[in-house]
Amino acid sequence: MAKDVLNETNSRQEERLGLLIWFRISRIFNRSIREANQHLKRWNLSAAQFDVLAQIGSRQGLTQQELADKLFVTKGNIAQLLSKMEEQGWIRREQSSKNKCLFLTETGQQLHDNVVPKQEFFQSSQFDGLDEDEKRQLLLLLKKIQKNR
Repeated sequence: MAKDVLNETNSRQEERLGLLIWFRISRIFNRSIREANQHLKRWNLSAAQFDVLAQIGSRQGLTQQELADKLFVTKGNIAQLLSKMEEQGWIRREQSSKNKCLFLTETGQQLHDNVVPKQEFFQSSQFDGLDEDEKRQLLLLLKKIQKNR
């Protein structure tokens, strides 16, 4: 009987610890998103537009479906976003057999070259409080959590 009570107590403590970890990760993520959005406002970009710019910039000729898969959204969800970016003169769509392929315009490429390195540095600097070994350990732990799902 005492053993059952001890097991139940340990189980509750483990559950509570898991919940605290989840809250901490959630708070860090939400703060990071807010700060990233503020940083991107310098270039009048939303986080979604930045993602598209970075993805197309790293692989010109990406299809809309490939882009949607990389961003974990449906092709329909990005259609309006792509239209707005086309209107801004940042991207162009070209029909290739059955697919529309995406390319950065000259203006889009200049924006990409200016913004992407700065945003990547900004994002990575959020982990400056950790040394290299701690960063590697955190990455391994996060991968372990991801594989467990």
